[in-house]
Amino acid sequence: MRIIRLLFAIMLVCVATSGLAQESRWKAEGWRTDFTKSSVDFAEILSGGPPKDGIPPIDNPKFEAVSKTSNLIDREPVIGLSINGDARAYPLRVLTWHEIVNDTVGGQPVAVTYCPLCNVAIVFDARLDGETLSFGTTGKLRHSDLIMYDRKTESWWQQFVGESIVGHHLGKKLKLVPAHLESWLDFRTRHPEGKVLVPNNANMRPYGRNPYVNYDIAATPFLYRGSMPEGISPMARVVVVRRSGGEGGGEGDGGGGEEPIVVALELLRKSAIMKVGSVQLSWKTGQASALHTSDIAKGRDVGTVSVTQISDGADLAYDVTFAFVAHAFHPKAEIRR
Repeated sequence: MRIIRLLFAIMLVCVATSGLAQESRWKAEGWRTDFTKSSVDFAEILSGGPPKDGIPPIDNPKFEAVSKTSNLIDREPVIGLSINGDARAYPLRVLTWHEIVNDTVGGQPVAVTYCPLCNVAIVFDARLDGETLSFGTTGKLRHSDLIMYDRKTESWWQQFVGESIVGHHLGKKLKLVPAHLESWLDFRTRHPEGKVLVPNNANMRPYGRNPYVNYDIAATPFLYRGSMPEGISPMARVVVVRRSGGEGGGEGDGGGGEEPIVVALELLRKSAIMKVGSVQLSWKTGQASALHTSDIAKGRDVGTVSVTQISDGADLAYDVTFAFVAHAFHPKAEIRR
């Protein structure tokens, strides 16, 4: 028993030392983050390679009219967003290289985000406690998911759940804004008068290329140390719907005290339409995977998902991510398959 207690004490010291070493390294990088406030184990936070804003967010987005856009293929994936009649498409061919767009749509400040390693496309209301936040990329990952930071306090935010996990805003949550991960054809059909994001500098990155070739058909995820879901491939796509329909959720709580709805995309493909409680999920063909071939437009067809409230047909916020991601952040949620 003494030996077990001694080993446990040594382990705790090692973990604490590891956390202190991480904090020391991050401070040496110039972070102004309050690392005394954290809801996660620092050992879970890994470097993704690039430094702070090494993947540069877009702060002054440039758009062109849908009618004037000629370089997008019908099946290319875009994040479609419409607020107060202002409709904008954010192609993944651009977001893959920037991950965050700080924008104002229909008068509402938003952060349009995409994490390629998790295939998570989420739009957040950028307003918090009466002020508007602007976000950058930390260059860090947790559970393979993007960790963002707000530029005022340099608090760190977990993209998948929209929650601050380190710093001044610890525990605060960003409100989700319903958006569509859809094909370019679907967006321009719905919004012929809309606008589409274009690179500020077309030569800055190889836009349209996928740097993660064959990632979505890989056997295991990249830079992930957590447990794997049972009975389903960790890289299988799943649809995640937070039941609250409002704020982003903490780990395992679904955003409002309830577990989120998680449905395997393959099951939804077979059904085309599913009803789960008060929510309807639908699927149709026509959208390319952004994480398959080198040319995003030529990726395999993974289709387009829509999620609406049955009572009034209102769009709901949802994610199409990988099973390992849903399991990492919502380990108690059942994956319907």
